[in-house]
Parts: sequence; C-alpha cells; structure tokens
Amino acid sequence: MNQQYDMAQEHEITLVEAVNLALHRAMLADESVVMLGEDIGKNGGVFRATDGLQQEFGFARVMDTPLAETTIAGAAVGMSVAGLKPVAEIQFMGFIFATLEHLVCHAARMRNRTRGRLTCPMVLRAPFGGGIHAPEHHSESTEALFAHIPGLRVVIPSSPARAYGLLLAAINNPDPVIFLEPKRLYRAEKHDVIDNGEALPLDTCFTLREGQDVTLISWGACIKECLAVCDALADEVSIELIDLATIKPIDFVTLENSIKKTGRCVIVHEAAKTCGVGAEIAAYVAEHLMPYCKSPVKRLTGFDTVMPYFRNEQHYMISEVDIADAIRTTMAASF
Repeated sequence: MNQQYDMAQEHEITLVEAVNLALHRAMLADESVVMLGEDIGKNGGVFRATDGLQQEFGFARVMDTPLAETTIAGAAVGMSVAGLKPVAEIQFMGFIFATLEHLVCHAARMRNRTRGRLTCPMVLRAPFGGGIHAPEHHSESTEALFAHIPGLRVVIPSSPARAYGLLLAAINNPDPVIFLEPKRLYRAEKHDVIDNGEALPLDTCFTLREGQDVTLISWGACIKECLAVCDALADEVSIELIDLATIKPIDFVTLENSIKKTGRCVIVHEAAKTCGVGAEIAAYVAEHLMPYCKSPVKRLTGFDTVMPYFRNEQHYMISEVDIADAIRTTMAASF
C-alpha cells in the first residue's frame, strides 16, 4: 500500500486502504494517537493496514510489539489512562482472547471505577471472520462476546467509507472501542472515500436500501451478499437493508422504525447462532414490536461449530442463495 493521498480529496480505495487512511489522518491531527501491535511497524501489519505509518511517524508512535496479546492490551490500557490515545492491533480475532483480562477488568471499568476521573480512550483493532481460506484460529466471529461486556463499544465497518469514518470516531471516543474489520472485504471492492477527517456517528445504524416489504439487518462482511440480494430481488421484494455498524450499543430506534414499516425482519450474521447479536435483536422485536409483525423473525447465521478449514469453509459461509431463500420464506410466512 504505502500510498500518499492528497488531503481532502476523493480516492477510490479498498477497505484496508481506508483503515490506513484513517489512521494516517488521526495521527496527523493528534500527536497523542499512537499505535502498537505485532509487525505493524516495519512490515506494515499482516494485511498491510498500517503500511508506511512507522516510516512517517517514527518508532515512538508506531510500535512493533512481541507476540504477546496480553501485553498489547495491558500497555494500551496504561497508555490511555496516562493521556495517550492508543490504537492496538491484534493480528487475527482468534488471538484476541488473551486480551480479555485487561479489556473486561480494566478498560471497560475505568470510568466507573474512578467515578469519571479517568477514562480509557483506546481502540483495539482486529481483522475477523472467514472466507479467506485461513488456518485455525484465524476465522472467528465472536463479536457477541465483547458486546456482552458493559463499558465496551463494538464497531464493525462494512465498506471503505464506513471504515474510514467509524475508525476516526472510535479513535476520538473517550471510552474503549473494539473495532472489528471484516478481512473478507479488505480488498473485495474499491469505493470513493474523501479524506476530510470527518467521522461518522457511532451507535447508529446505516440504512443502505429503502424498502417496504421486509427489513434485512446485517453487518460486516455479510453486507456484501445482502446488497447483491437486494438488487437480485428488486422486482420481487422491496427490501430495506440496514447495516448495524455499531453492534454495542445497538441503535434500536432505527431498527424499530423500519420493522414497524415493513412488518417483517430477517437478520443475517456470520457468527454462530447461539447467543449471537441476532438473538438480541430478535428478543427486542419479540418484546416491543410483535403487534407490528406480520411473520416471525428469521435468523440466518453461522453454525454452532468451529469454522472449518478451507476445504469445507464454503459450507459454513452464508451465500446470496441462502439470504434470498430466507427472505422468500419470511415473505411467505404469517402469524
């Protein structure tokens, strides 16, 4: 990557390039923004998301660390409490579990523990999800694990523009953010992104398609297939597609307004079904929106199994056919 972009100009870039662009912009704007992680400096990260940043901003602000996720998270907490804005990278989400002690017991509790005297403005970035034929421990989608923790915000972009704007917002947020990047989308497409330093709002859904018949809710990499299905079924079903984007806290106002309008809801996520974020949305619909529903909520998810190796990975991943079938089933069902 290692490209130089003109400030405030529109660039046609991939999602991983948008991450790099947002990090570059944030470091230019604020000297307290620092980065740390395994191979993020000299090598520019395993996916090259931090390519060129150490060369420009130096070793003191872009730090290569040992292969020690516990240390990375602990150092980020300490830096944030001391007045810095660390952006820590975990190479793959499958390696993130070693950070839980510091995230759950310290980062998430810092504001409450000190009665607001201290905050923890840190971002923990990690590529997540399957679809790239990765080996073991490299394809997890465990976003619900972090969404369950009070004090943590969980953000997942699904396009270059949202990756740019949401990452800037996460870095400027005074509390810890888990920023999960769908690696299947890293280089899937190029979109226009303006490097103007403008952040997108956190805690807000993005309505990508307006529709009247059914509300389709998803996030991360599955948005790609959802968009394709919206186009493929355009003459058959009027689909309202919502990108959840911030999965903790969930913007239930947007979801509620959409479901009240359409009366039907399909939720798509790559993560395992049991206790997934889709279950939380379905529970909200059951508790608050049943009088508006014309059919039961439909969840289309990954399986309650470990992501298989690449030979069987396609059997786990959700396809456009799966989503189209789920929408048709929902349209045909009724109470």
